[in-house]
Amino acid sequence: MDALNQPLLSVDDLSVAFHQQSGTTTAVDRISYQIRRGECVALVGESGSGKSVSALSILKLLPYPTASHPTGQIRFKGRELLGMSENDIRAIRGNEISIIFQEPMTSLNPLHTIEAQIGEILQLHGGPRGAKARARILELLTQVGIPEPETRLASYPHQLSGGQRQRVMIAMALANEPDLLIADEPTTALDVTVQAQILALLADIRARLGMSLLFITHDLGIVRRIADVVCVMNNGKIVEQGPVEQVFTAPQHAYTRALLAAEPKPDPAPPRPEQPVVISTDNLKVWFPIKRGLMRKTVGHIKAVDGVTLEVRKGETLGVVGESGSGKTTLGLALLRLISSEGPIVFLSSDIQGLKFKEMLPFRRDMQIVFQDPFGALSPRMAIGDIVAEGLSVHQPHLSEDEREARVIKALTDVGLDPATRFRYPHEFSGGQRQRISIARAVVLEPNFVVLDEPTSALDMLFQAQMVDLLRELQRKRDLTYMFISHDLRVVASLASHLIVMKQGKVVEEGPAAELFKHPKTDYTRALFAAAFRLETAPGGGAAP
Repeated sequence: MDALNQPLLSVDDLSVAFHQQSGTTTAVDRISYQIRRGECVALVGESGSGKSVSALSILKLLPYPTASHPTGQIRFKGRELLGMSENDIRAIRGNEISIIFQEPMTSLNPLHTIEAQIGEILQLHGGPRGAKARARILELLTQVGIPEPETRLASYPHQLSGGQRQRVMIAMALANEPDLLIADEPTTALDVTVQAQILALLADIRARLGMSLLFITHDLGIVRRIADVVCVMNNGKIVEQGPVEQVFTAPQHAYTRALLAAEPKPDPAPPRPEQPVVISTDNLKVWFPIKRGLMRKTVGHIKAVDGVTLEVRKGETLGVVGESGSGKTTLGLALLRLISSEGPIVFLSSDIQGLKFKEMLPFRRDMQIVFQDPFGALSPRMAIGDIVAEGLSVHQPHLSEDEREARVIKALTDVGLDPATRFRYPHEFSGGQRQRISIARAVVLEPNFVVLDEPTSALDMLFQAQMVDLLRELQRKRDLTYMFISHDLRVVASLASHLIVMKQGKVVEEGPAAELFKHPKTDYTRALFAAAFRLETAPGGGAAP
């Protein structure tokens, strides 16, 4: 085969095994696919199907020697990668092949500024330095949709929202204009408007540079929009592959058909005006001071939450939507008294604003949160059974060890995890499985109020639908009250009783969710919904409901 017709990347008969004391697990089982120059190939499948493991094998980023490749070859530009030395593969990483990881908070260095981290990528591969490097960094941040990038150069990862951190990761991956970009769930943490921007950016770079793309995702709407070829994975195997239109319109495998049919049922919790208010606030503010100069004087404020008023009644679900950085997560953290704020917060008829740590403790059992970044929220030193049981030990110390074990097993079963895995550690699970562990940790205490911060963003379509059903079932069975923060408007529509739309810390529109989805009043809300429905294209070609 001549060089022009040769695939850029060829994966042949690849297997990946993990060796542990309990035995050997085959995570990827003899898969084969090719990526040609300028082509986008999507790997699709449920969480734990082997998508990310197979992609990490390309750059030899698995934890060797725990991981091994019993069979297979990976060839890039005719060179075999699996047999390369660490020095040789290091020259390819970040230069010829770049990768965007699923969890940006754990991939970015918390001690370095955004400018330093992107600049390091340029310097390691002989790129520009000094003023030219700064200009290139600003160009990259602008391309990925960071507003006012000059003000973000000196920021640290914890000072950015989840979506902004993901955009920084994308900027780092694109810094050296690689031949192949591996994107592992790159839009998971992004709101729909930025998803559209990033997909357009990737398409533009592919066209301009002839860059190839290996796109790992559970979002079938994005696959339909961006990919040329799709490979459907299940239990470590590729069960179906082919051109996107062919697979979407005439799927051959039963699993592919089930994946395409998966959709959260539109059955939101009804408004319950007769029920007591579980949590409310009036004119809530979270302002972060901007300090400059030698004396660190306050010269202004970042108004993350700026005068929000709301109330949520028992058994209802408040949906909170808006672009990344609009203040959604900050609002949830403030209501739970996890960050400082101004304004009354009334929880179960008690004003909890200003309470000290010990005074807040009795309320903690009744208010729980599922964080957006599950890997950062789970202790890497604890087995997942101990993580889920930790809250029971603190808030229900009277339970016997057997009772705690039974509650943990039930919680893990409820969220679709095998209880036998409770002795394993977080790094041994996929991103979606870690999110389910976080949900189990929250519901095991049977709280009254749960803040769900993007709880389905890391889940594939099948488990998204199952998780929505689970959350709805738990709500009805235990009369739970939810605040559901998400950029996935389809999921919000299936759960929310009431909806608030946030922009730059303010509520720009609110009302009953069913009414707001049908008749949005502001231009911003209409643009947000329009972007979401363009992305969520059904397999038949129509707009998602």
